[in-house]
Amino acid sequence: MNNFFLKYKFIFYFFNFILILLYLFPGSILGWVVYNDKNLQPQISPDFYVSTNHVYAFLILSLVGFLSYKRKTYFYLSFYLIFLSLILEIMHIFIPQRGFEFADLFGNFVGVIIIIILSFLLKKNENFKN
Repeated sequence: MNNFFLKYKFIFYFFNFILILLYLFPGSILGWVVYNDKNLQPQISPDFYVSTNHVYAFLILSLVGFLSYKRKTYFYLSFYLIFLSLILEIMHIFIPQRGFEFADLFGNFVGVIIIIILSFLLKKNENFKN
């Protein structure tokens, strides 16, 4: 499975493009498609302290990213994903019908950090076995 993503990094780039498009669109593309109202955002599961939609989005993006690149680039990939989550949420200040929310920002960070921790634990487990 890992070789599949290593071979086809365009999947990661495609997911990046889709996420950036969804983030920077004024309003909600998904709400426009599902509810025919771009002011409504579909909710996958209830929010707690963080936005779960944002956790899921960055969890998937981070997972595909970490499967697409070799371990020696994980530091740069982690920095990129955290920077992307911060910049995209800050851009909501300037986009009409969007708003900056700390719950969304923390949801982005949680999605990235979960994959970083899992990657670290898997790497540590591999080193322990050898």
